[in-house]
Amino acid sequence: MKILIFYQYFTTPKGSWGTRIYEFAKEWVKEGHEVTVVTSIYSKSDLQAKKLIETQYFEGIKVEVVNVKIDNKQPILKRVFTFVYYAIISSWYAIFMRSDIVIASSGPITVGIPGLISNFFKNGKFVYEVRDLWPEVAIELGVIKNNTIKKIAFYIEKKLYKKAKLVVGLSPGMRDFVINNFKHTNTISVTNASNINLFGSEYEFPKNDFLSKETTYAIYTGNIGRVNNSYWLVNTARYLKKIGREDIKIVLAGDGQQREEICEIARSEDLDNFIYLGLISKEKLVPYIKNAIASLVPLEANLVLDTSSPNKLFESLAAGVPVIQTTNGWIKEYLDKNRVGFTLSGTSESELGNLLVELSDNGELIYEYSKNATNCAARDFDQKVLAKKYLDALKKLHE
Repeated sequence: MKILIFYQYFTTPKGSWGTRIYEFAKEWVKEGHEVTVVTSIYSKSDLQAKKLIETQYFEGIKVEVVNVKIDNKQPILKRVFTFVYYAIISSWYAIFMRSDIVIASSGPITVGIPGLISNFFKNGKFVYEVRDLWPEVAIELGVIKNNTIKKIAFYIEKKLYKKAKLVVGLSPGMRDFVINNFKHTNTISVTNASNINLFGSEYEFPKNDFLSKETTYAIYTGNIGRVNNSYWLVNTARYLKKIGREDIKIVLAGDGQQREEICEIARSEDLDNFIYLGLISKEKLVPYIKNAIASLVPLEANLVLDTSSPNKLFESLAAGVPVIQTTNGWIKEYLDKNRVGFTLSGTSESELGNLLVELSDNGELIYEYSKNATNCAARDFDQKVLAKKYLDALKKLHE
């Protein structure tokens, strides 16, 4: 098959973002399929381009890079412009590039526009992948406030679900949302995957002035912003200092709109147990995650976010690290059932701080949860298995 994918945030493990499309496409290429990804340049990816449009290859994946930069720190109007600009350029590929299957991986929801155009001109097999429930999540978080933009976004969303021959949700919650609200019967769930080869590998802990292999710490990786409930982390560092447990560190690796504010709070209050590592590639992040007593996966309290499927969850399981998260959907159920992590409210720094103290003082509990995490990653989220599940659905659609 010739598979054409529209996805704005493509990266490899050399970048600092999720590698779902890279990992799955790599497996599909191994099976003899031709995969082309049309993407842009995200601030956390490893892609670079000098031309307006540049063709690059990664593990046999053909990547058409539209040289428009996306950054979570950009003002909302600038971000909307980059989304629309990408959609316009990508539509050329939708019309003229030969393909058997077209996948649009959202958000933003505008990435679905070239998918719709491809469906109109070719009447092809259009697949809509739902990474986030757009525009619902953007409206709930107050990112989209203009009523006209809301109406346009909901119109596009309705069209996408109507025209898609297959919908792929990144969590059981997203799948159920689509089925219940849009009556789309051909909807499946293929979660993000655990890269066991990368995060389960042996490593040498990097030398630096902030951490050592003997340091006790919980780690957060990824976007540092409102949706990620980031202030909860620095508040917890303050609480740990207050109760005399500065031996337990809170470590952040990533970037985002609230990064400077949070780091300034830690600096001004002399929170030596709050450590910011900067933006680190997936490859270099592995030892930091594997050596942590817990991986922090906080999100703002929100019914829409309860359906989320954050990459850091699957990376943590592959690394054999207990997870602490704050949603009340499928992740909570999974952690409780398999004893691989804990769900907290996300509103109390003492709640998180006291749990970290308990973990720090109870090596047997960490060992149990770590072992369970490794087993779950291999059993439920192996990337080769999930890539095959996805590919089988595409093959069935192509028949």
